[in-house]
Amino acid sequence: MIANEEKIYSLLGFAQKAGKIHSGEETVLSKVNKKSASLLIVVEDASEDTKNKMENAAERHGIPFLVFGTKGELGLSMGKSPRNAALIMDRGFAETLQKYIKI
Repeated sequence: MIANEEKIYSLLGFAQKAGKIHSGEETVLSKVNKKSASLLIVVEDASEDTKNKMENAAERHGIPFLVFGTKGELGLSMGKSPRNAALIMDRGFAETLQKYIKI
């Protein structure tokens, strides 16, 4: 794992502990319309249908959308089972994650 990936997964863990993240496909889709949603991440190994659904939801609500990581790594970083998607609710976490993911 490269250094930036470690930072990203660490930030996702901090966001989970702070209660600033929702995860899992159904939960993310139900929470994406919240005004405080700041970033939607879907994993690289999600199905194309899931990726399209998440991207469309993000576009509909004006939320930045990124593809990053795997189901197992995403879930593990948050102390959960494998996850397809994560919705970051805090702008600070979202901006920092975007910076590291785009590097």
